[in-house]
Amino acid sequence: MEAFDKLVALMEKLRSDEGCPWDRKQKVSAFKTFMLEEVYEIIEAIENEDTNELKEELGDLLFHIVFIAQICRERDAFTIEDVIENVYRKMYHRHPHVFKQQVLDAPIEVKWEELKRAEKDDYSLLSHIPPSMPALLRAYVITRRAAKVGFDWKKIDDVYDKMYEEIAELKEAEKTGRTDRIRDEVGDLLFTIVNIARFLSIDPEDALRSTSDKFIRRFGYIESNTDIRDADAETMDRLWNDSKSMEDRGE
Repeated sequence: MEAFDKLVALMEKLRSDEGCPWDRKQKVSAFKTFMLEEVYEIIEAIENEDTNELKEELGDLLFHIVFIAQICRERDAFTIEDVIENVYRKMYHRHPHVFKQQVLDAPIEVKWEELKRAEKDDYSLLSHIPPSMPALLRAYVITRRAAKVGFDWKKIDDVYDKMYEEIAELKEAEKTGRTDRIRDEVGDLLFTIVNIARFLSIDPEDALRSTSDKFIRRFGYIESNTDIRDADAETMDRLWNDSKSMEDRGE
């Protein structure tokens, strides 16, 4: 704990009267953006399998957590020790099969939900899923939780059928010209595709991020080999396919 205590002491110094003016003026609300940036940088380090970068980014995230806890301590709300003790108790309670040698009487995912329900009087299976979460990821989390209690299709073919149904409904909505209806049907289609990804054990957020990166690479190849301001669709399509073939060959 010595290293952690040093970090906490450093944060206390930065927030003191003899500390840093920028650090002293920060409020908890400022960390909404800071934390998102750090989490995405951690994700990038994981995807790049860069352990040195991951080590640094985890440190940055930890620093922000200590920073927020220090601000809350100054307001007599809670301390970093309270944060640690709270998560310790929660994780201890949710692993009775490890710490209390209890025999699991249900799949671990189901047992986890039972334990969470016992902890909170107002618990709901779909509660505490932040609306600020990226929409694709949020849909994945929602459907995954619902599936844990059996609210799900029996097989993936049923989900594919639902996807075709949603495509047909989207086409019908398009004919109406009503933006609100079209938006709803696009949302229904995306939500169904998220379920297909879940059935295939694919994180849709990760899959779409990978496809977006792929698009950027291939579009960059087009930009490097022609003037896109004057290039026709046929030329750009040919270059796109060239880039795709090069990737398939591992070039």
